[in-house]
Amino acid sequence: MTKSIQMGPWGANVGNYWDDGAYGGVREITLVYNTCIDSIQVTYDNNDKSFRAVKHGGMGGTKIAQIKLYFPGEFLISVNGYYGPVVHGGFPVIRSLTLKTNRRTFGPFGVQEGTPFNYFTSSGHIVGFYGTSGWVLDSIGFYVSSTKPCIFKRIKMKFAGFDHRKVKDDEYDQKTKGSKGYSWGI
Repeated sequence: MTKSIQMGPWGANVGNYWDDGAYGGVREITLVYNTCIDSIQVTYDNNDKSFRAVKHGGMGGTKIAQIKLYFPGEFLISVNGYYGPVVHGGFPVIRSLTLKTNRRTFGPFGVQEGTPFNYFTSSGHIVGFYGTSGWVLDSIGFYVSSTKPCIFKRIKMKFAGFDHRKVKDDEYDQKTKGSKGYSWGI
């Protein structure tokens, strides 16, 4: 477990509470969405091993975004989006998410309608998620670590066979837009 603080949550305080906890970092995020974010599933770094948390949300959605980070050289620093009701008089849900790393931007995924929210850290990275969900993702919050993945972890990964230098620069620099029909660059 990493020392971290909780930020948020944003959205409605309805549905079932879930909490993935804090880890060494985020390796992969899978979003299922359409007019809102139907579900989220995150794979974390747990002491240099991948740990896939359970999926949070429902079974709906017609689009899937699978976001793979080049961990530990790439880490999540920002999440923004919108929350609001999908139908008039309904409870607010997470309508849209955009994820930003120190290298790339992913999204927006979903519909950018409702109340905007934005979280950005320049001195750390996002190491976990929590929130509420039922049929869809009702709210979302983050665990933030004040430290970034260290050089020793990068060296350890290199000895394990991962070489972050082999990743092309244009893979890092592109903006990806999943919900607009563009390629996700992953």
